[in-house]
Amino acid sequence: MLLSGPLSSLRNVRLAASDGTIAAVDLQLADGVITAVTPTGAAADGAGADGASRDGGGLLALPGLVNAHAHVDKSWWGLPWESYGGEGGTDGRIRHERARRDALGIPSVGITSRVLAELVRHGTTAIRTHVDVDLGLGLRGIDAVREAATAYGNAVRVEIVAFPQDGVLRRPGVLDLLADAARAGVEHIGGLDPASIDRDPVGQLDGLFAIAAEHGTGVDIHLHDPAELGAFQIELIIDRTARLGLRGRVNVAHGFALAQVAPTHRRDLLQAMAELDITMTTVAPLRLPQLPLTELDAAGVRFAFGTDGIRDLWSPYGTGDLLGIAWQYARASSVVRDEDLRRVVEIATGASGAFVGLPVNALRAGDRADIVLVDAENPMDALVRTPPRALVIGGGRVLSEG
Repeated sequence: MLLSGPLSSLRNVRLAASDGTIAAVDLQLADGVITAVTPTGAAADGAGADGASRDGGGLLALPGLVNAHAHVDKSWWGLPWESYGGEGGTDGRIRHERARRDALGIPSVGITSRVLAELVRHGTTAIRTHVDVDLGLGLRGIDAVREAATAYGNAVRVEIVAFPQDGVLRRPGVLDLLADAARAGVEHIGGLDPASIDRDPVGQLDGLFAIAAEHGTGVDIHLHDPAELGAFQIELIIDRTARLGLRGRVNVAHGFALAQVAPTHRRDLLQAMAELDITMTTVAPLRLPQLPLTELDAAGVRFAFGTDGIRDLWSPYGTGDLLGIAWQYARASSVVRDEDLRRVVEIATGASGAFVGLPVNALRAGDRADIVLVDAENPMDALVRTPPRALVIGGGRVLSEG
């Protein structure tokens, strides 16, 4: 729920430049956009502008966090503790979720609202969320997410991936549901391990890409399959992206295989992905090799972070802190140099705007007024300590105050 009307200015905050220097500035705001950035005290406060002014108390300002891989439709957050049950593995977790979700009221507006509140409290102002679509749920999970998101108006950006968590071809009728979701306006069509879940990677990908090409959506594929099996499916994704003219509209989530194949194979895959602007998202899983930051950047493959599920029937873990996921990625990847630490913060924040249909945000004049204040010396310090979010502003409105 919004905590304020529009702000006219945010005074006395510290802002990092691209070269790492920090300056004390005032941000002038109007219509959800930063209209001017001036040295602190140099401009009349909110002159001629409607709305309130806030003093940032000298805190560090970061662009709002971008959560590019969430599942806000399914969680037991706010309910009594749910003990882990069922079998392990992707298919085992799918079966357990189907068996328990109705008893927990998944999906619902209430559950989604609680998850969104936690994401926002931790500084997230833009979200790409996968929402389950299957024969038991139909599209009602999408309806629940849309209703919950309306509480934030335009202050929080939410894009939806219609996600066939239970498989596509192995459940006849799911492709039709995904096409219905596309017609109903979802931004992306999802998929899941075409080889190991449907055991027909060509068939699943052909079906999903056909829907995207017909209805103008993006494609976002969960790909857990490892090593050469996963790499083979990335090659299939590359081929279909090129043939159907979907450049810039395809994402591979997880993509563990990319970090597991030989360096020369990875180089070739990254080059082909970059040419078609096929992006990647990671939830920085523990105990698995991380997607290599320097290789991704060198190839020009954009990638972003996500929280994945939060306290759901897959795992009891998760806090909703996207900056914590960035910390996990940086620590697991042995990122230690200032320029690389700053790059991780950029990826967690405004550099990933395109994943949610927004431009890059560097808190400059003309950028969207999605702002997070933290008590930190600089972006590197903010990453390694993940301090509490003192103030969260989305579209020029205060969403949370710590």
